Amino acid sequence: MADAGDVSQSAKTPADFLKSIKGKPVVVKLNSGVDYRGILACLDGYMNIAMESTEEYVNGQLKNKYGDAFIRGNNVLYISTVKN
Repeated sequence: MADAGDVSQSAKTPADFLKSIKGKPVVVKLNSGVDYRGILACLDGYMNIAMESTEEYVNGQLKNKYGDAFIRGNNVLYISTVKN
């Protein structure tokens, strides 16, 4: 049996993952291929996302910096945590 301190990714649900990354740096990839990188402020059941300190990347190059940004959920391909 695994120790309570161990993190088992397979046991986490998607909802658990989303709760755990709130307030943390994330990358949001859109269906168009554009990436938004910033702090996940909140999201809802439709995957609408509010971000803070947001940067927009097109083809890997920084295009814009935004303070706060709202992304409509139907445009989201995936959300990923940022590796340090």
